[in-house]
Amino acid sequence: MNKAHIFTDVDMTGGERFELGGGEAVVLSIRKPGRDGPNEDAAALISIGEEAGVAVVSDGAGGHPEGAEAATLAVRAVCDAVAELGKDIQNLRGAIINGFESADRAISALGTGAAATLAVVEVQGTKMRSYHAGDSMVLVMGQRGRVKWQTIPHSPVGYAVEAGLLDAGEALHHEDLHIVSNLLGAKDMRIELGATLTLAPHDTVVLASDGLSDNLHLDEIVEHLRKGPLPRAVDGLAALGRQRMELSL
Repeated sequence: MNKAHIFTDVDMTGGERFELGGGEAVVLSIRKPGRDGPNEDAAALISIGEEAGVAVVSDGAGGHPEGAEAATLAVRAVCDAVAELGKDIQNLRGAIINGFESADRAISALGTGAAATLAVVEVQGTKMRSYHAGDSMVLVMGQRGRVKWQTIPHSPVGYAVEAGLLDAGEALHHEDLHIVSNLLGAKDMRIELGATLTLAPHDTVVLASDGLSDNLHLDEIVEHLRKGPLPRAVDGLAALGRQRMELSL
């Protein structure tokens, strides 16, 4: 039977560790410093037997109403779609896509202009695949810190960096960093499917909202995560991200 851990509107004091797909997963979600109202990020971990699992992150679009509700709808839609499978992981890809489409319909049905990003990773044994709409990040890195794979943010700044028109460091300070060009709840949402990757024994998969990627450089993320126990590394990343956000207030 599938087991889901769902995190919506939480302000955690430290990372929580879980078993997922035969590996270790740590979840940490905190409210943006200085922000009133709910945490607009949501996440979930779904265990499917002992060798398969799904991780989900959604970020309610800033500047849109009901961002927290949109993120919650997105995460729960994926959880519901995967739950319908039971242990039939042969159809996991289709269930995740159905979850995206169901989330898009549910957010649009709010009729308020709400929108959200959605990023999902499925792991089956040593194989993983990502799905995303928006600028939430999926990153795969090796034990020595080599970046093996990373999603391209669906944003003007993300595309500019990928095309070599903008330096990644400069991108963190770009005036259009907040603009996202592909969102659930918006017209013409599209789902980008990543290639199926084979994970080595000590690889790390990062799934995060732009609260991480818009405040920390890629080499900072990698440097924290390649050393020591994963819960401690995640807590260190969160502390550095919070410090950067507080400086920008």
